[in-house]
Amino acid sequence: MREPNHYPYAPWVGRPRITWPDGNRLAFWVGVNIEFYELAPPPSATRSVWYQPEPDITNYGHRDYGNRVAFERLADVMADHGVRGSVSLNVALCDHLPQIIERCCELDWELFSHGVYNTRYLYELDEDEQRRVIADCRETIRKYSGQSLDGWLSPAVSNTETTQHILAEEGIKYTLDLMHDDQPTPLNVRKGRLISLPYSIELNDVPFFNFRGLSTSEYVAACKAQCDQLLEEGEDSGTVMCLPLHPYVIAQPHRVEAFAEILDYIANKRGVWLATGREIADWYIAHHEADMRQWLGMEAAA
Repeated sequence: MREPNHYPYAPWVGRPRITWPDGNRLAFWVGVNIEFYELAPPPSATRSVWYQPEPDITNYGHRDYGNRVAFERLADVMADHGVRGSVSLNVALCDHLPQIIERCCELDWELFSHGVYNTRYLYELDEDEQRRVIADCRETIRKYSGQSLDGWLSPAVSNTETTQHILAEEGIKYTLDLMHDDQPTPLNVRKGRLISLPYSIELNDVPFFNFRGLSTSEYVAACKAQCDQLLEEGEDSGTVMCLPLHPYVIAQPHRVEAFAEILDYIANKRGVWLATGREIADWYIAHHEADMRQWLGMEAAA
């Protein structure tokens, strides 16, 4: 049977215990997908970029609304609640819309990579081509923010069977491509080290609203229930809650009050550590990765 073999099976019961800073039980982070789409991208042999024949003006404009209007609305709500963002960034936005990057840096948000454009996939790229994409992302983020590139979410989650190995070899600390757990996970890679950080497809606003057609009130209830359950389980071993968002979806005028309600609920819960993806990864690597590798019988990270 074919399996990805990035991580061994790890039953929840019996895992080495995770503790978060200051005795917190839940590490909460917001993954803000700030994306840049091309109206007429290069064709992909693997999947269609747009939903309608190109040029898909309607869907292009819907996404552009996120950068023109909704980003500032989202950023203001997060700042009001003391929640910093971790930006899943299409780095082409740095050249096209540097004002957004400036605001992110002013707010002390983390920038990590979501590829160059969200209309250019990794599926057809060989290893050298993927390395060039990673290098471009690293250099662009450093140029515009001074930050190191520590996290990765493949554009449109278009990772290949070798992507995680390449990320480790390129010095990336954490990946969001796998989405398989409520705790960080050390990965099997050819060389170096890489951990998988929880990234919730269930609470991702695009599939929740656009694909499943669920309501705003249902989203609020789901986020609160996710927080409560993970906090309870965090009594035994620390858990992670990620809220993956897109400004053009969650920061529409009719949803922004609900977004504020969610942040107010989570940020004021006892036992919640408001963190960035990088902070969670760094803490886990420093305090828990080695124990988990030993328990799983994995080789120590290089």
